[in-house]
Amino acid sequence: MNQKIVRVAINGYGTIGKRVADAVAAQPDMKIIGVSKTRLGAEAYVAQDRGYPLYIADLTKKKAFEDAGIVVTGSIDDMLGACDIVVDATPGEVGASNKALYEKHGIKAIWQGGEEHDVAGFSFNSSCNYQDAIGKQFVRVVSCNTTGLCRLIHAVDGACGVSHVTAVMIRRGADPHVVKKGPIDAVVLNPATIPSHHGPDVNSVLPDISIATMAVIVPTTQMHMHAITIELKETTTREEILALIAAHPRLGLVKAVTGIVSTAELKEFVMDLGRPRSDLWENGIYEASVSVVGKTLYLFQAIHQEADVVVENIDAIRAMTGIVTDPDTSIQMTNESLGFVAIGSE
Repeated sequence: MNQKIVRVAINGYGTIGKRVADAVAAQPDMKIIGVSKTRLGAEAYVAQDRGYPLYIADLTKKKAFEDAGIVVTGSIDDMLGACDIVVDATPGEVGASNKALYEKHGIKAIWQGGEEHDVAGFSFNSSCNYQDAIGKQFVRVVSCNTTGLCRLIHAVDGACGVSHVTAVMIRRGADPHVVKKGPIDAVVLNPATIPSHHGPDVNSVLPDISIATMAVIVPTTQMHMHAITIELKETTTREEILALIAAHPRLGLVKAVTGIVSTAELKEFVMDLGRPRSDLWENGIYEASVSVVGKTLYLFQAIHQEADVVVENIDAIRAMTGIVTDPDTSIQMTNESLGFVAIGSE
């Protein structure tokens, strides 16, 4: 019996879209039908170099693309008419306006964490609620920070129970390529009120978890850093938590022996490992920070804002289309296709 190949379109070929496109192209059970751009720019050349058919939002701009040497396959409507599922990777708060278009074509759609939960009515994390996404038409993959929080909290809750989580997100100011956004010389409360949106977002995936979150943005582009305190229901040890992390396919352990104590050093390490775009798909949990005092767990973890949701999108495609119904199988397939073994798991 031939394996079903899911036809995937990427609406928005930017920071997340280009990474999801490459990840889809690496899967044995998926095929890229096309990617979309609204404006001519460097990423259009990247898409063409990758061999991805390019579709544009406004066909009146087709000549400008073609004059620049970029082949335009058709309109976004044409792309959606040829796919089984679309990954909407348009800028935050833009994707919701595309829902009517996806409904018109009768296709499945995935949104990113920049959209509200209500856009799909279901928020997804591979490790937490994969099977609940099976067969759904619309799914939202939660944000990079929420993804990292959900992975860790769900794993710890399964091992020894979670009474309460307090998480402080020290957020990067902008992605590395963004040259017109700060802050330049400030630590900015984002928001000043508590909780930040991250706690309620975690509850969209893990509704029974008690969590309070705070967030600031700082002048860096490398990654986010989380300072996490988890109050446990059962006693455990530091060694048991380290073993739990090392065994998880998407929790990475930044070993103390590496000497890595910053996001910049971690990004350099991942680059030296030869990861595409220096992407850290897993949580980067600092081994030296992991501490258990009584029934309280403390740790720091780094979250690569450009990368950790990419693998989640791939698993969401499998769940929604029903081609793989077991979460562990999909996670393994996704990781292996990208040559990805979580750091510190050996």
